[in-house]
Amino acid sequence: MLENSNFVVGIAFILFLGVLWWFGAHKTLATALDKRAARIKSELDEARRLREEAQTLLASYERKQKEAEAQVADIVAHARTEAEETAVQAKADLADAIKRRLRTAEEQIQAAEDGAVRAVRNEAIKVATAAAGEAIAKSMTPEKQAGLIDAGIAQVGAKLH
Repeated sequence: MLENSNFVVGIAFILFLGVLWWFGAHKTLATALDKRAARIKSELDEARRLREEAQTLLASYERKQKEAEAQVADIVAHARTEAEETAVQAKADLADAIKRRLRTAEEQIQAAEDGAVRAVRNEAIKVATAAAGEAIAKSMTPEKQAGLIDAGIAQVGAKLH
């Protein structure tokens, strides 16, 4: 039997295992494996906790993003409404300004027409007065002039008393 090398290697291996058993290598190995399992378990727990935190944080950011998008949509809608209202108001203001300017222009035209009519009338009065003066001066004799002066004085005297 000792001549067979497989048998000798087998016996040596069994003796080696026995020595390891005797010195408590199996306990050390089991303790090391238990520690490693515990460390792996704690790392998995930590990873699970971090994952849950990340999901919570992601949900929070997604909710904030949706709120921000809703606010942006509200702001854009409000800006559009204000722009439309401003455009309508600007059109109304422009129409009012045009009406005011037209009214002012018509008033200025009317005033200019009135001024021109007055000027023509005044000129016609001057011409008529001058023509009447010349006609009266040509047709008036000194006796007639004296009679008119006396009649005017009498009329003034009667009105003053």
